[in-house]
Amino acid sequence: MSMPGGFEWIIIVLVILLFFGAKRIPELARGLGKGIQEFRKASDDIKKEIDKGKDDIDEATRYKEKETAGKPEN
Repeated sequence: MSMPGGFEWIIIVLVILLFFGAKRIPELARGLGKGIQEFRKASDDIKKEIDKGKDDIDEATRYKEKETAGKPEN
């Protein structure tokens, strides 16, 4: 399935205008923008949590290596 061309976009915009009217479109766009902004924020928070967990695991691994390096092997 290909992306809509120029004529198809014009039809889509006209249909949206018919359904919602010119006064409601800015409200819809504002709501969509806020939704995208919150999604990006949540995505960034999740990435930070994953990176923090990875750093914690790396730190624990380094601590464990230091601990076992000082002990003689049996």
